[in-house]
Amino acid sequence: MSVMPQVSEVADAAPSSSGAREGDNRPFAFRHFEPAVLKDALRQMHLIRRFEEGAEESYMRGLIHGTMHLSIGQEASAVGICLPLTDTDQITSTHRGHGHCIAKGAEVGRMFAEFFGKETGYCRGRGGSMHIADVTKGNLGANGIVGGGLPIAVGAALSMKMQKRDDVVISFFGDGANNEGAFHEALNMASIWKLPVVFVCENNKYGMSVSTERSTAVKNIADRAVAYSMPGVTVDGNSLSDVSEASVTAIERARRGEGPTLIECKTYRHRGHSKSDRNRYRTKEEIDDWISKDPIGRFEAELIQYGIVTENEVEEIRAGVEREIADGIEFAKNSPSPDPSDATRFVYTV
Repeated sequence: MSVMPQVSEVADAAPSSSGAREGDNRPFAFRHFEPAVLKDALRQMHLIRRFEEGAEESYMRGLIHGTMHLSIGQEASAVGICLPLTDTDQITSTHRGHGHCIAKGAEVGRMFAEFFGKETGYCRGRGGSMHIADVTKGNLGANGIVGGGLPIAVGAALSMKMQKRDDVVISFFGDGANNEGAFHEALNMASIWKLPVVFVCENNKYGMSVSTERSTAVKNIADRAVAYSMPGVTVDGNSLSDVSEASVTAIERARRGEGPTLIECKTYRHRGHSKSDRNRYRTKEEIDDWISKDPIGRFEAELIQYGIVTENEVEEIRAGVEREIADGIEFAKNSPSPDPSDATRFVYTV
């Protein structure tokens, strides 16, 4: 994990409550979180992967209409960032937000039902892939507008500060959003008011089909944090430990009332931008190279290396996830469709 020079004071303020023993050289996550939490993190990563693969299969079979944006390959970012969160903490998500939903506690059955346009979905089938919300778990919603969740997160964080709540907001966004005006306005306002918000850029190298090297002037998106007087941290987004370390540090800083942080998770989507993407702007060699850095296999190997799980336990986790996905799809298929006379109901809330 690389940290910009101007945020060395944040590293110095890293939590001392991790329970790490002197001389323990294991990666941060293995020193900070209990084994049961790490096992569940692996289960969540597998659940996100298989959910998206199941959604892709359902789309190809005509069970899902419209389009979708898959985050296969980015699971460590979603799970690592959400690992320190509670149900009362909140997130805003993106059009590529299935992983964020699951990492924040969503039920895959209700997510599939939403995709299938069924009444049992999180938004009664009205939101689909890009607009799932579950306020009971602190998910304020995915957003089809690039950068649309950034100002919403700032507003939610302002509300938390005014209510004197000990909660934080995570704002996920993609690399394409860092060139939107909403990004700069949100970071500026959050810094001025020292709001409890953590901005998380999932930099998968491409905004639709345009490389960040061609669209963004700075080498690292986290470099832009200095303009708004907040810490900026760039991490390996395929390392759950590195992501969780940045998340824990930023969240604890926010809870202390010290304001926002910008985290950049450098990762990669294995699939195209959306289901309509013919994927001609990336080479097979580049895709294969990133697939070889798959975050799930990497985390599994670390868990086995440090004695947290055995290979048999990994197989049990995979089998359990397969059952959960199969049950979720059946639940969605057997759920009722909305009544056409209710088409304009449940679209807004007051």
